[in-house]
Amino acid sequence: MVVALLVVALLVLALLVAVLVLLRRVGSRGGLGVPATAPSALAAADRDAVIAAVRAEAERDLAAVRTRAIAQVERDVEAARARADARLSTELAERRESVAAEQAERRAALSSELSAERRLAREQAAAEARAAGLAARESAAAELVAERAEARVAAEVRDRAAGARHQELAVREGAIAARDAALAEREAAVTSSAVDLAARVARAREVEAAAAVAVAAAEAERARELERVAGLSQADARTELLQGVARDARRDGALLVRQLEAEARETGTARAREIVGQAIQRVASEQTSETVVSVLHLPSEEMKGRIIGREGRNIRAFEAATGVNVVIDDTPETVLLSSFDPVRREVARRTLSTLVADGRIHPQRIEDTYARALVEVEAGMQRAGEDALLAAGIAEVHPELLTLLGRLRYRTSYGQNVLAHLVETAHIAAGIAGELGIDPATVKRGAFLHDIGKAVTHEVEGSHAIVGAELARRYGEAEEVAHAIEAHHQEVAPQTLEAWLTIASDSCSGGRPGARRESLEAYVDRLARIEAIGREQPGVERVFAMSAGRELRVMVLPEEVDDLGAQVVAHDIAKRIEAELTYPGQIRVTVIRESRASETAH
Repeated sequence: MVVALLVVALLVLALLVAVLVLLRRVGSRGGLGVPATAPSALAAADRDAVIAAVRAEAERDLAAVRTRAIAQVERDVEAARARADARLSTELAERRESVAAEQAERRAALSSELSAERRLAREQAAAEARAAGLAARESAAAELVAERAEARVAAEVRDRAAGARHQELAVREGAIAARDAALAEREAAVTSSAVDLAARVARAREVEAAAAVAVAAAEAERARELERVAGLSQADARTELLQGVARDARRDGALLVRQLEAEARETGTARAREIVGQAIQRVASEQTSETVVSVLHLPSEEMKGRIIGREGRNIRAFEAATGVNVVIDDTPETVLLSSFDPVRREVARRTLSTLVADGRIHPQRIEDTYARALVEVEAGMQRAGEDALLAAGIAEVHPELLTLLGRLRYRTSYGQNVLAHLVETAHIAAGIAGELGIDPATVKRGAFLHDIGKAVTHEVEGSHAIVGAELARRYGEAEEVAHAIEAHHQEVAPQTLEAWLTIASDSCSGGRPGARRESLEAYVDRLARIEAIGREQPGVERVFAMSAGRELRVMVLPEEVDDLGAQVVAHDIAKRIEAELTYPGQIRVTVIRESRASETAH
């Protein structure tokens, strides 16, 4: 820094010297080149200009000097800084080396101390190990001495025991010899006794043979005497005895049946009611019944005239196209469509509703509208089948079976819609299967398809159960499902649990209140047949069918039928009704036996 200041001072002095030199040059020019007669004002102006020029040049020189001085100073500073850094780095390196040397010396000292301690620890451990080994050897030697002493004592004990055993064996050998002698004597005695016994047996057999002959003669004499006294031969007596035994056996069997049925009622009826009740409670179904007549309401009375047409041509064309009878009576603004085919009736209803709404009714229009209504009904049946599958929770079925299911949407049985009956039966079967711990998939499928044969019974001969089973097998259903279908009316003997559950669920769905109804003729025929079955039993006096055919009361003759016989009569009637009749719900059979005794006092 001092050197830089000296350099700046020298530069300033040089600058002053240069200024003085310039001023001298200017003065010399004024004395030589300017005339003496020039005015003083011009000389003063030139002098100022020269001074300004000199000053400017001096400033430029000063700036250049300053710049060179600053650059030189910066270079000196950088050099000094570099030298200082070099010295600092050298000192740091020397200090690091000294520190490293000190650390190395300390580490060497520590390692030597550690190695000494380790050697001392190893020597101590070796000494302890040697001491432990010496102690173990001493203890082993002591144990060996003790074991040898014990072995000597045990050997002495064994020797004494062996001597005692030898003496005992000698005593036993003497006893055995004595027993052998006694046995030899007994054997001789037994041999002589056997000879005597054989002789006695021979004499006893002779006496037994003589006694058997005497007994046979006595039995024959007794039989002859009994026949003489009783007036019966031996065959007649045997027959009478067998009849008595048969009566007793029948009586005992009736008692056993009565007892078993009572026990079954106590345990089985309650459980069955609980299972069936829980299954039915899960199903909420409609209790309305469908009829064979559809009612169509008209906007006005004059629409009846349009339906009839000129000279009845419209109504004739409608009935010919649809196959449905149109009933027009005095009921205001109402037309009845009557047909036993529910599909035709539905197509006719839609056709007539469209014609009435349009107002144009003539034969050609009737045929066109009927064709469109038929397509709509078929599409509706397809949708109905799909909705039924969804409602029952059944997986996909064959498309042909789906079409047949759709037909059942317009099919009724005793007034109950068959498709709704199938859905309800499937839910009941699944509920019963769930209560019994059975996989409900197969049971539900069999119950859902059990009436599929009703869709084609007018096209194929045979009962709907057999036809439905054939359809199920044809379209790939499992054998368990097909068997449940063909056995649900017991036309085929049920062989599987699925078949029995299908029968039970079908009965529950058809027998619930409001589910089905029947015509008056069928009702009267069923009651008459029930009473006829009751009257055919032996000992029956009177029969009454009561409670709309759900109860049968049978009066029996007390002198011909006893209490157990009344139980047998009720059982036989119930079995015949189950085998010969088809009916909704259940029928209770009650047998009444009444004994009356009267006497007149005189």
